[in-house]
Amino acid sequence: MSKADHMLSILWMLKSGKRMTAKQLADELELHVRTVYRYIDALCASGVPIIADSGHNGGYSLLHEFTDAPLLFDLEEQKALVHAAIFAQEAGYPYGNALNRAVTKLKRYTNPEQSDAIDRHTAGFDVIHGLSDGSAESVLQELETSVADGYTLVMEYHKGYGKTPPESRRIDPYGLVFWKGRWYMVGYCHLRGEIRSFRTDRIQALSRTEHRFERPDGFSARQHFLGSLLPDSEPSQRPVSVRIHGRPQALNDLCGHWFLEHALVERTEEEAHFMLEERAVDFLPHLLLSYGRSLHVEEPQRLKEKMVNTISALLKHYEQFLD
Repeated sequence: MSKADHMLSILWMLKSGKRMTAKQLADELELHVRTVYRYIDALCASGVPIIADSGHNGGYSLLHEFTDAPLLFDLEEQKALVHAAIFAQEAGYPYGNALNRAVTKLKRYTNPEQSDAIDRHTAGFDVIHGLSDGSAESVLQELETSVADGYTLVMEYHKGYGKTPPESRRIDPYGLVFWKGRWYMVGYCHLRGEIRSFRTDRIQALSRTEHRFERPDGFSARQHFLGSLLPDSEPSQRPVSVRIHGRPQALNDLCGHWFLEHALVERTEEEAHFMLEERAVDFLPHLLLSYGRSLHVEEPQRLKEKMVNTISALLKHYEQFLD
């Protein structure tokens, strides 16, 4: 542990309200007593009101007003941080080791009542996500650092599932977005001359250059990413009326889907009415197929035909694998 960590640890222990001797602090932190004296002097010099009482029952303690100050976290804040750490770890947060150290410190210096409460709330709180082998951690760390410090990167990027070799691109990373179980980097692509989004699991290699960049003022990686998911809307296009009939629970799920929630016009118990751009309709068959027979298309006719064509193509694909 660093000097700063040890000094903070002394504060945690004194904040419990107990009077502790230098020997007790040294034993707890596995330090020499003289080192504890130096840290106490440094804390006092920085303005921390530590009281030193001499005598048989003497020791160090904090001024009462200071122990009541919001320097450290209360139980609700501790519980929230531990729960947030569970979410972050399952999402593949790139600084997992640092996060574990922070949570360990948090738990180490709570009082017994708080520690028991945190354990009880953590035991019944789980997040299930796809397993990560940790191989993307270094890529995410490099991207996060370059976003913060403004370094241009050279990236080897594989565009898809084919056998084409990766492309080399110069990228100014503007932000990282976690969406539907994957991390995405949003940044300016020098090869295409525009801002684009890239799946981080398709990045084969990264190297930092000496070139620096300035992120556009007010730029939001989140907003740009979400906007790029939907087909471009053109004022000249005439909106298409799409009506889907089906079971209420399936319709509830469909209406809450990120691709359709913005286009919902009217909803009854067994029908949902959407107004979509023509190109957006082309994306619907694969989405609707996942609902099986719980939904069916009422209009337009073009979407019905696309559903039939999509199902027919899938049927022919799988027929060739039958024995």
